[in-house]
Amino acid sequence: YTLLLPAGRHNLQIKGIGLKDTQRQVMLNSNGQLDIELEEQVYSLKEVTITSDRIANVRSNTLGVERVNLKEIKNVPTVFGEKDVIRIVMMLPGVKAVGEASSGFNVRGGSTDQNLILFNDGTIYNPTHLFGLFSAFNADLVKDIELYKSSIPAKYGGRISSVLEINGREGNKKKFTGSASLGLLTSRITLEGPIGKKTSFIAGGRTTYSDWLLNLLPEKSGYKDGKAGFYDVNLIVDHKFSDKDNLYASGYYSHDHFYFDSNERYSYTNANGSLKWRHVFPNQMTGTFTGGYDHYDYLTKTEENPAEAYRLRFGINQIFGKLDFTYYLNEKHTVDFGGGTTYYRLNPGENLPNHPESLVAPDKLQTEQAIETYLYLADRWEINDQLSVSAGLRYMMFNSMGPRTYSLYDPTLLPSEGTETETKTINVFRAFKTYHAPEIRLSARYAFGGDFSVKAGFNTLQQNIHKLSNTTIMSPTDTWKLSDTNIKPQKGMQVAAGLYKNFMGNSIETSIEAYYKAIKDYLDYRSGAQLTMNHHIETDVISTQGKAYGVEFMVKKTQGKLNGWISYSYSRTQLRQHDARISNPINDGNWYPADYDKPHEVKLAGNYKFTQRYSFSLNCDYSTGRPVTLPISKFSYAGGEFVYYSERNQYRIPDFFRMDIAFNIEPSHKLTLLTHSTFSIGVYNVTGRKNAYSVYYISEEGKLQGYKMAIFGAPIPYLSYNIKF
Repeated sequence: YTLLLPAGRHNLQIKGIGLKDTQRQVMLNSNGQLDIELEEQVYSLKEVTITSDRIANVRSNTLGVERVNLKEIKNVPTVFGEKDVIRIVMMLPGVKAVGEASSGFNVRGGSTDQNLILFNDGTIYNPTHLFGLFSAFNADLVKDIELYKSSIPAKYGGRISSVLEINGREGNKKKFTGSASLGLLTSRITLEGPIGKKTSFIAGGRTTYSDWLLNLLPEKSGYKDGKAGFYDVNLIVDHKFSDKDNLYASGYYSHDHFYFDSNERYSYTNANGSLKWRHVFPNQMTGTFTGGYDHYDYLTKTEENPAEAYRLRFGINQIFGKLDFTYYLNEKHTVDFGGGTTYYRLNPGENLPNHPESLVAPDKLQTEQAIETYLYLADRWEINDQLSVSAGLRYMMFNSMGPRTYSLYDPTLLPSEGTETETKTINVFRAFKTYHAPEIRLSARYAFGGDFSVKAGFNTLQQNIHKLSNTTIMSPTDTWKLSDTNIKPQKGMQVAAGLYKNFMGNSIETSIEAYYKAIKDYLDYRSGAQLTMNHHIETDVISTQGKAYGVEFMVKKTQGKLNGWISYSYSRTQLRQHDARISNPINDGNWYPADYDKPHEVKLAGNYKFTQRYSFSLNCDYSTGRPVTLPISKFSYAGGEFVYYSERNQYRIPDFFRMDIAFNIEPSHKLTLLTHSTFSIGVYNVTGRKNAYSVYYISEEGKLQGYKMAIFGAPIPYLSYNIKF
């Protein structure tokens, strides 16, 4: 902790959950350090509540920031009873998904690739397991999550919509403990404890036994004989060298594999590792030095027919290092500054024979390399008790690196095989294209007393990596593309304002936020685009403009037997192809709804505690159906029949509604027991509503017949058993 106090005598009161209250009389003459050891205290009825966070939503300068702790994560019912970090994120206002069991999420009009997902400082490219049913994060190792939708700190960048920071917790430094969980589809175990006097660890793992679920599907689905599975492992170690130096090591690995027939098989992997050294400098400054490695890859292979057997692989590797400093200049100014660099190395795709008799011709795209570097400086200025301002500048430089061969095109025409003017080759590791730009962070808060404030903010961001996909979700077979001579970085700008008011002793938080976002150089695809193994992807993509705007209302109750939140969002997301070189733009160059444009959305997440051991949880989620393009007529031409489609995303699938319930039994408070058990009994989609994930049309007897596809079309009961020791 750091306290800025005037010289003189002070009475310091210390309180903590599960700890005895204590106090110290301090005579302060100059800067110094005071460590305080607290005794454990068991509270049989009520917990001591630290009140500083209860006014953070009003007193802080940030807006568009959502924080969720571990307790809230565990109380929200989810499909099959698996506590899921990403599902909790999707219950927050301003966050949307195209449908149930969809991987990836959309924040305030951004696409799924415009979210930076960090787990212990490492980047996660695919945050889900098992087709999007579960998140890639073990909730037992998560301390809290923070979602930045608007006031993105200057130290973060690289994505233009949001930053999702998931922080792992430290292991128990006093004694060895553990927990385990058994569910319908997954099991997990967590172990933690001290290693000597200055080191602690926490380790966890999950796995699944989900094949039985696919076996329940009907024969006509084609998936009855499929197999699917995943596992992930985590390890976090922290060591205290001294009162001023701590070292943290984190490692994460996850793997998914599945197939729907015996021929074609899929798998993908996330992995990262990081080291973080935190040092307390003299003169009220702290510094964090972080370095690490991130990896993501997917593999598709066939082997049943030797002549057609192939292996299709994509991979991305990145090495990063960063320095972050916080300097407490005085009671009015807190300065954050630092910088970092990331080295990218992509294997955009390789298609190789997978059998000695295979007739597949080997094909490999060029390796892509880049270096992204940034510096930042930010200041939080408490002008007075009412007015506070935060201002930051982040300067980014992105260098596309050789060796590389690339094409140049006639700038007056869209890139194509016929408009290529020159081919250049870089044979050494040096930059052949550089993008650089400043990124601005501004926010201000004016407080009317201790429980009401007004905030406003503005930021600009730039994104140098693009997801290549023709789906609205994140798919295991998505590939990523670095900016280069022909692919420009995406740019985003957002302005936001909000009102924040607390009631009933800060136990009820309310907020209203409005925003407008502009997006430039978002990648859309031409008709018939080939996204896999394309040596000239720039000839199949088109730069697109985007705009998003909306209003978000939220009421959150943090204290008492009844707690949770309810929110309503009105938002629109529209795209436009506004390039004069496009001869036939979508919708004649006019604005059209994005695939994830869902104007109205209501979300409720509530928990009621009957006693300290028994509680009831409820989720409700309603949203407007997402846009689709439909066939509206057919016509005959030159002896053939053709279908005429509506304008892009002119219609919508039916509205979405889902309700989930759960009854939770917490462990006994008897201290003499060796183990403590927790039960959760619930029903996902308790109303059994067949929410349409998509609509599709089939020609039957000369007529186009429409159908809706639902992922969960019936109530899904579940039982989850957890044990702590």
